[in-house]
Amino acid sequence: MRSPKLAALELRRFGRGKLPRAALVALLVLPLLYGALYLWSFWDPYGRLDRIPVALVNDDKGASADGKRITAGDDITERLRDSKTFDWHEVSAAEARRGVEDGTYYLSLTMPADFSERIASSSGSSPESGALQVRTNDANNYIVGQISRTVFSEVRQAASTKTSRSFLDKIFVSFSDIHGKTVRAAKGADQLKGGIGKAEKGSKDLADGLRDARNGSGELSRALRKLTKGAGALETGSQGVADGTRKLADWVNGKSAKVGPFIRGDEKSIGDAAQLVADSSGAMRRHLDTLADRAPGAAKGARAASGTLNDVYARRCDDPVLPDAACADLKKARDAVADVSTIADDLNTLIADQNGDLDRLDKNLATLQKRSQALADRAPRLSEDLDDAVEKINKLNDGAAKVAAGAKKLHSGLGKAKDGSVALDQGVGELKTGADDLNGGIFKLVGGSGKLAGGLHDGAEKIPDYDKQDRDRRTEVMADPVRLASQDLHKAPNYGTGFAPYFIPLSLWVGAMVAYMLITPMNRRALAAGASAWRIALAGWLPVVAIGVLQTVALMSVLHWAVGLEMARAAGTVSFLFLVTACFAAIVQWLNARFGAAGRILVLALLMLQLTSAGGTYPVQTSPGFFNALHPFLPMSYVVEALRRLITGGGMEPVWQACVVLTAFTAGAVALTAVAARRRQVWTLDRLHPELSL
Repeated sequence: MRSPKLAALELRRFGRGKLPRAALVALLVLPLLYGALYLWSFWDPYGRLDRIPVALVNDDKGASADGKRITAGDDITERLRDSKTFDWHEVSAAEARRGVEDGTYYLSLTMPADFSERIASSSGSSPESGALQVRTNDANNYIVGQISRTVFSEVRQAASTKTSRSFLDKIFVSFSDIHGKTVRAAKGADQLKGGIGKAEKGSKDLADGLRDARNGSGELSRALRKLTKGAGALETGSQGVADGTRKLADWVNGKSAKVGPFIRGDEKSIGDAAQLVADSSGAMRRHLDTLADRAPGAAKGARAASGTLNDVYARRCDDPVLPDAACADLKKARDAVADVSTIADDLNTLIADQNGDLDRLDKNLATLQKRSQALADRAPRLSEDLDDAVEKINKLNDGAAKVAAGAKKLHSGLGKAKDGSVALDQGVGELKTGADDLNGGIFKLVGGSGKLAGGLHDGAEKIPDYDKQDRDRRTEVMADPVRLASQDLHKAPNYGTGFAPYFIPLSLWVGAMVAYMLITPMNRRALAAGASAWRIALAGWLPVVAIGVLQTVALMSVLHWAVGLEMARAAGTVSFLFLVTACFAAIVQWLNARFGAAGRILVLALLMLQLTSAGGTYPVQTSPGFFNALHPFLPMSYVVEALRRLITGGGMEPVWQACVVLTAFTAGAVALTAVAARRRQVWTLDRLHPELSL
């Protein structure tokens, strides 16, 4: 009889009664219960952390920094409530401490009273770090403590990052302020440089000007000495004038007192007399003109008359023969005319010689006429004019007295000015020396201001100037300079999916192990009939493979449709699990066929070794060296690695490698079972009386 028929006969005996059928159903369902229930129990624990009661204590009192209110504790509390990471219970510190101790809360998170104050101190002179206080109790649950450390590390990092952003933003704003002020300082240094350059020129001009001023102050001192001397003479002279005007005023006032009444009573007579003088002066001026014009003719006529009388007298009186009786009278007339002729000549000569005097006389007469006429015109108001003249003379006297007093003060002041000019001359000399020193210092300052301006410009170029967008970007980077740019190539959506490659082969191994508790590893009929060893081995292996295929279909159907397992390569996963079932069945069959009752213990021991060395939970490199050494030689190591690629995705190299390894294990195990079957066909005392029976 062939092996498939023998396998069918082996399976058919499970349908002969209720108990065998129930055993077959239990055999099919056992891997399902083992694998599906286990994965379902912790399918997504991180998605249900909001059911874990945790105490939250917010004792933070807040703080103020730069005029802004900081409530870091309230902010973190609000974010934690919104995050739904845990089932947060806001309680007091004492209640939180009791709750963590008695297991009411798995852990507690506390924001101390000075939490905001410490965070705000980052912008002050004595920065301090804020401390979030976490209290756990591993006696309640160790895993929750581990999860909380990860969660609270993220909370701490987020709070620190936010605080750093605020602190760094102030730094970048300060950079911009420093840059702007340095630019303004550089511009001011440029202006200072220009101003100092002008000041240097001005100081040079000042030194030159003070040199001239020194010369001028010397001249001023000498001039003031002369002025002081002249002011002394002016004081003496003005005092003399004041004395004279005082005497004049006294005399005028005295005369006015005497003449005033006469003038007031005789204004008309004075006017008439002045008019007569004016008229007489005019007549005299006219007669002077007539005299000057007629004097030469009169002299000539007198000479002619004198010559005529001389001729007449000579003809009549010089003849001794006939003397004339009128000779005596003619002689008198001749002498008289001769005297008139002499007088006329003398007068003519006098007028000719005194022509300039006559002109002056004419001018004086004109002046006399003008003034007499003016007196005649003003005679009706002569008394008033006298009073005005007296008043003006008195004012002149007062003015002369003031001039004398001013001249005295001037003399005294000029004396002081002379002394001051000497001091001024000395001071200007000192100023000139200081101006020369100032010019030299400013010349050096010009060079220094140039270096200052250049340095400030260079410094302004090196100081960054960030706008708001750039500042925000840099603050973001520096607040969190090292980010985890994680890229999960084939991310498992939940905790259960990540552990499915570990628990699925575990359940299939248990299924094969239980199957060989109900099905003999070697068909007894075939052994009794003396069938070939290969046929016996296949007849005991194929029924369990068939059951394993049904177990795999049931398990994966429930995991996919009921629990929610999503597979990147569903068909490949199921097909690969068929190979896994065949391999596990072959190995369990051989252990049971070769070692009998002890083989069941070896099957369980081999399961333990595979679970601890397969790297299904933690990487195998984290296990002790013993398990690292076993890892490459056990089939489940390859099964777990291949299922990870089939369920979550990735390269297929581990899958093909696992297929080769599992095929080799399967063929080897079936071959070893055939060897065991060959041995079982020979009866020995050990087979008749086994040492251990299970």
